[in-house]
Amino acid sequence: MPAKHGDHRTGSSRWRRVRALPREVWQGGREVELLQHAMAFAALFFVTLVPLLVVLAAAIPSRGSGIADWINDGLALSGRSAKAVSQLFASRSEVLSTTTALSLAALAVFGISLMSAVQRMYEKIWHLPSGPWHSVWRQVLGLAGLIALILVTTWHGLLPDHAAAISALRAAGGVLGGLLYFWWLQRLLLGSRIAWSALLPGAVATVAALAGLRVFSRFVFAPLVVSNAVSYGAVGTVLVVQSWLIGVGYTVYAGALVGQVCRRGRAHDARPVDPR
Repeated sequence: MPAKHGDHRTGSSRWRRVRALPREVWQGGREVELLQHAMAFAALFFVTLVPLLVVLAAAIPSRGSGIADWINDGLALSGRSAKAVSQLFASRSEVLSTTTALSLAALAVFGISLMSAVQRMYEKIWHLPSGPWHSVWRQVLGLAGLIALILVTTWHGLLPDHAAAISALRAAGGVLGGLLYFWWLQRLLLGSRIAWSALLPGAVATVAALAGLRVFSRFVFAPLVVSNAVSYGAVGTVLVVQSWLIGVGYTVYAGALVGQVCRRGRAHDARPVDPR
């Protein structure tokens, strides 16, 4: 009987932790200034990584239009809204003809600053001191993994032209690839200071939030692209893309925060229950 009573109390405690999870994540987000860091993520992504992705996407053989394909897919755009985004970028031939090895190397170096910002935020979320300066190789690996994950979406032009099969393959690959990447990225940037098991909930939460953001984009951002393109021209389209990138940054950081809160909850549940 005492054992059953203890199990009941443990189950009740876990249920309370689940119900308190959104509130704790919200409070933790305010403490680490989640929105401000998400806005910085969007700015860094657009300034440092998008130019690099434009070049790399143009160099990959595909029937698509390069980086615009990825943005349109992430925002769930089609028709006029997808055309408005495509008009922001030069054609493949123009990109490749004006790109030099020196400019490509410079873009890669600048792109590392994005991973540096992500690492600092992960450390802040997990209450860890900053890693040593010579750990920049971790940021290089994280950047390479991110680029590889993103550019996978431009390879569909190499596959047989069967819409249903390609959509299913890309969806499955996107979910699995995103889960493994964000699980590995946290472990990498945190210098293996947090156990794999503690990082998995954050990776799951990140992928789930990105899927939710895509649904939100279909119903909110897609119409905004068309209306802003008419009202403000290319600047209006850029504003919508930048807003979407803020959402991406928010989900990436909030996912890691969910993992940190879950770990704190498990540590709380692991405490011995008073038999009284």
